[in-house]
Amino acid sequence: MTNTPANVPEKPALEGLESKWNGLWETAGTHHFKREGQTRASIFSIDTPPPTASGSLHIGHVFSYTHTDVIARFQRMLGKEVFYPMGWDDNGLPTERRVQNYYGVRCDPSLPYETGFAPPFEGGDNKSSKAADQKPISRKNFIELCERLTVEDEKQFEDVWRILGLSVDWKQTYRTIGDESLFVSQLAFTRNVERGEAYQAQAPTLWDVTFRTAVAQAELEDKEMPGAYHRLAFHKPDGTDIHIETTRPELLAACVALVAHPDDDRFKPLFNTMVTTPIFGVEVPVLAHHLAQPDKGSGIAMVCTFGDLTDVIWWRELDLPIRAVIGFDGRLLPEAPEGIVSDAGLAAYAELAGKTVFSAKQTVVEMLTASGEMIGEPKPIVHPVKFFEKGDKPLEIVSTRQWYIKNGARDEVLREKLLGFGRDLEWHPEFMRVRYENWVGGLSGDWLISRQRFFGVPIPVWYPLDADGNPVFEKPMIATREQLPVDPSTDVPSGFTEAQRGVANGFVGEVDVMDTWATSSLTPQLAGGWERDEELFSLVWPFDLRPQGQDIIRTWLFSTMLRATLELGEKPWKHAALSGFIVDPDRKKMSKSKGNVVTPADMLEQHGSDAVRYWAASSRLGTDAAFDPQNPTQIKIGRRLAIKVLNASKFILSFESSDNVQVTNALDLSMLASLRTVVADATAALTNYDHAKALEVTESFFWTFCDDYLELVKERAYNLEHPEQASAVAALRLALNVMLRLFAPVLPFATAEVWSWYHEDSIHRSAWPVVGEFDTVMVGESDPAILVAASAALIGIRRGKTDAKASQKTVVLSATVNAPAAMVALLTHALDDLRAVGRIEVLTLAVADELSVTDFELAPVVAATIESATKLGN
Repeated sequence: MTNTPANVPEKPALEGLESKWNGLWETAGTHHFKREGQTRASIFSIDTPPPTASGSLHIGHVFSYTHTDVIARFQRMLGKEVFYPMGWDDNGLPTERRVQNYYGVRCDPSLPYETGFAPPFEGGDNKSSKAADQKPISRKNFIELCERLTVEDEKQFEDVWRILGLSVDWKQTYRTIGDESLFVSQLAFTRNVERGEAYQAQAPTLWDVTFRTAVAQAELEDKEMPGAYHRLAFHKPDGTDIHIETTRPELLAACVALVAHPDDDRFKPLFNTMVTTPIFGVEVPVLAHHLAQPDKGSGIAMVCTFGDLTDVIWWRELDLPIRAVIGFDGRLLPEAPEGIVSDAGLAAYAELAGKTVFSAKQTVVEMLTASGEMIGEPKPIVHPVKFFEKGDKPLEIVSTRQWYIKNGARDEVLREKLLGFGRDLEWHPEFMRVRYENWVGGLSGDWLISRQRFFGVPIPVWYPLDADGNPVFEKPMIATREQLPVDPSTDVPSGFTEAQRGVANGFVGEVDVMDTWATSSLTPQLAGGWERDEELFSLVWPFDLRPQGQDIIRTWLFSTMLRATLELGEKPWKHAALSGFIVDPDRKKMSKSKGNVVTPADMLEQHGSDAVRYWAASSRLGTDAAFDPQNPTQIKIGRRLAIKVLNASKFILSFESSDNVQVTNALDLSMLASLRTVVADATAALTNYDHAKALEVTESFFWTFCDDYLELVKERAYNLEHPEQASAVAALRLALNVMLRLFAPVLPFATAEVWSWYHEDSIHRSAWPVVGEFDTVMVGESDPAILVAASAALIGIRRGKTDAKASQKTVVLSATVNAPAAMVALLTHALDDLRAVGRIEVLTLAVADELSVTDFELAPVVAATIESATKLGN
């Protein structure tokens, strides 16, 4: 016989398990990726999302990253060597904004570098987000502050991830602004250029006037905004007028045409004739285009360069000129556009120059009213307006020179290849595939990747200057592989010296940086050692899993698929797992911008990491989960489960056991047969990325096991004289071993603690339970229905004592369990255990139509007899 393991604590508790086990895991290298002797088939690789290192994590991060960690731990227990790195998305606007507010600074590239610069404050209470209140500093000083703050944020993020129990290999990390990321991002870009996939063009660009940067299609969001239709009179040559309606009268000076639908009989006679704009007196053509809407407004539209994306289409397809009036700062340009030549027109524009869009609109309306060229009063409306997802002012469209990467919008072969890879990818849940296909099919232009920002991957390009000192953009000088990584604003191209920077016949460096997605789109290559560690890359590529949020299918998932397609000609992963959103009690998505975000640190400290992980793992992929921090019901249920795992395990390990004992008792065999089914179902669910179902079937069995089976057999397990005591304890030990491993991916701390009480190895490197391991222990026929019947009978016996207001320990002189004949046959196998747990001296089975407990005579000390039947469910 063996006794209770010596290291089982007297009072098991969840408190302190996180710090204890994180230290032990790190020391033992439990989660470290070991590549030696591995093949691609023996590895499970994860393209882990790199969180934006700006500020703090929120409960949504905990939610989705737990989903991934459950799969990582499951695969590790299946015997796979798991490549599970963590990246930090450092660069981009979120970091810049945080640095501006945290240190009270803003970047001014015209300023010189200041050695030993000390910012005005560090996260103080007197900070202001207004540019006027922030100290201007050089680009290099600004970047240094960005790097300093992101490093501190990353340390805090890692601490939270460790507390949560992410089984990340912390030796496998990268930063999207680190030297290796710079090298990979710039190398991929130069190869895009060499193959003709990246190009530079002067074109209409969505522009955020606050951040003064270009914005890509994937970064847009529509917001409902108030506006008004203004009805304006354009003048025909015969002296009559034609009326148009517009929400943007301030762009009248940028008008280049009127368009109507080619089938609209009202305007057919006007096609290819000229009309004159109000106020500015510029002649513009009337043209036909199928995108004009006959039922909208007056049926004919004003084309301006540029008011919206439809204007861009009309400008391009109708070969119209550009008359730009809005500058990069969102104000009307000081000089009138070409086309306004009359004294009256020039005088009118002079009143608008330098005004904001809002002020210019007011002034134009006043002019139109005074001239009689506005018909009636403006008609108020509410309409969708495009914003940069991180901005707070409507986007404008300005003409700029930018870098693009082809994305299939105008390349049918590439588009079909991307759609084909999307069909080949295993989506979890499957319906998310449609969102990807809709995005690819709806692309209207190539991917704009250049940004007029500072803290990002520099575009590795210089431009020669002609004899007059003007950049020759048509002849960019692309950095060679040997030069990478480079910063063209400080590094020099081959064949030049620093003295030639900015002078005639010299060169100038590109000052733009890449969109942050242009780096994040390469996370498999960044993490996997592409072009730096070919052995590693061959072991992990293509990755097995891309986990991510459903809201960035159009950005991160698509852009990564695009870059892998262009560079390697294949999809970068085998599976994509898409988590849902966390919503507040009002079912609104939690986000920093809405101010309804919950940070996880307090929840983890208050309830324990296993409890928070349980809450996250209870939700299926692609499904939104409501979270109420005032009443986190699921987290409380998870904590109760984790505590029960500790206590039930201690109880089971208290029974004396022998080695190599087989299970022969019918009730014990019934329990194990049910558990064997749970193993099969949970394994199938996790294999299909359905962690919620795996947890559900495991937890359901666990509570039945604790509430019913453990109660039924505990008397026998305690009784060393009972001939089937060893069978009960062997069944309990096997069940405990199996259930701990089933729970391990979700409750890593509680299960690691229990496992250590009687094992030398780590549960997280132990084998995942399989159906076959039951076969060597179970001897005899097993019928899961026996446990079901015994559990139902036990409920009836307990109810009888409760109704009699007696303790469950009260002795029962006699009782009869009435049940259908088939159930009676099952109960004969559990009769002794039912008698023992119910403390019943004489227990009789009888055939009846339904289950009930009758003739329930308690011992005289209670002096109560239950005459009526106690029916299950009453």
